[in-house]
Amino acid sequence: MLSPFFSSKSLEAGTDEAGRGCLAGPVTAAAVMLPVNFTNKILNDSKQLSEKTRELLRPLIEEQAITFAITHLEPQEIDAINILNASIKAMQECVLKLNPLPEYIIVDGNTPFLRKKGIKNESGKIFTEAELEILTSIPSTSIIKGDSKFLSIAAASVLAKTYRDEYMNAIHEEFPMYNWKKNKGYPTKEHREAIRKYGVTKYHRTSFRLLPEQLQLEL
Repeated sequence: MLSPFFSSKSLEAGTDEAGRGCLAGPVTAAAVMLPVNFTNKILNDSKQLSEKTRELLRPLIEEQAITFAITHLEPQEIDAINILNASIKAMQECVLKLNPLPEYIIVDGNTPFLRKKGIKNESGKIFTEAELEILTSIPSTSIIKGDSKFLSIAAASVLAKTYRDEYMNAIHEEFPMYNWKKNKGYPTKEHREAIRKYGVTKYHRTSFRLLPEQLQLEL
């Protein structure tokens, strides 16, 4: 069973992202703050759960959470600041949306929630000085495989995954030839073959290697 809290703070938020390795679509982050009495024996890292189970858990998490937030960072911003920075920035944006704000943040992975030199970008949301002060004032810890250790990170992983899947299902209707409803933008053989045949869309990440070298497109 997953642990409820990492710190001694009752207002602790877990955050995670989905879609980091995709060729198309946003990277989606979620932050979740759960009450001290929250329990769920099924909740786990979203990658360990079936789609049906994730969809069952989503409304339960949303109903029982003290607060939660979702952020999509689009391909243009991913290309501008790189996927690692975009993943972190999406999680930071989520934290700023939480009400109340957390007293502690736990993050899935081994990358610090706050980069030493910050994240410099000229597109998307630009943090104000007040927002940066909020982010830097909240202590945080990055936890390897945190989504399989702590309830709030697992809950964030489920929300990030389900909201991103929902997004990909919607844009599938605009570009059905890429079958995003099935592959969700990941680099499957089918997806890459569609890129080779039809080219790239506004939803593709042009900073990624969309095709193997022998099949590179003129972008």
